[in-house]
Parts: sequence; C-alpha cells; structure tokens
Amino acid sequence: MATQRRIISTEKTHLDQDEQPKESNITPAVPGSVIAKLLMFTFAMVTFPIGTYFLTKDFVFRGNSTFAGALAAVVANVVLIGYVIVAFNDDKSEQAAEAEKEKKSR
Repeated sequence: MATQRRIISTEKTHLDQDEQPKESNITPAVPGSVIAKLLMFTFAMVTFPIGTYFLTKDFVFRGNSTFAGALAAVVANVVLIGYVIVAFNDDKSEQAAEAEKEKKSR
C-alpha cells in the first residue's frame, strides 16, 4: 500500500486569520437632530394644511371651500420648501465641519 504524506503548514491562510478592525464605529447611521427635524416637519405637514383649511373655510372665506383648499395647498408647499431648505443647510454645515476636521488633521 502506498502511504500518503500530509503537508502541514504552520502559516495561517487569509481564511484562517482573524483580522479585527482597529477601531469600532458605533455612531448611528442617522443623527438624532436629523430625525427630530424630520418628525417636526412631518407633524407640520399633517397639521398646518388641515388646520389652515378648516380655519379659513369658515372664518376667512365664509364657507368657500375652493379658496380654503387652495390656501391649504399653498401652506403644504411652504412646509415642503422649508424642509428642503433646512435639509440643504444641514448638509452644508456637515460638509463644512468635515472640511474643518480635515484641515486640522493635516
């Protein structure tokens, strides 16, 4: 019978090596301030147009629901544009903070 020789290597292959990351990043994917702004604008998007409709229908436009609905649509667009502006400004401030951090690290 033929005998087989087993080759035993003392080196670990890339599959055997347990490489751990040097530092762990446990920060949340979305900052809490962004979630708070989103919730605030969600609340405004639900309540402001509906409140505008019912308040202006009876008190301002004296029962004319067409004008009250149009004003509610305008208010919804104002809330939406406000959210976009806040989101762009927040993104600009994050980019400025990263640039400042990069300058300090050099």
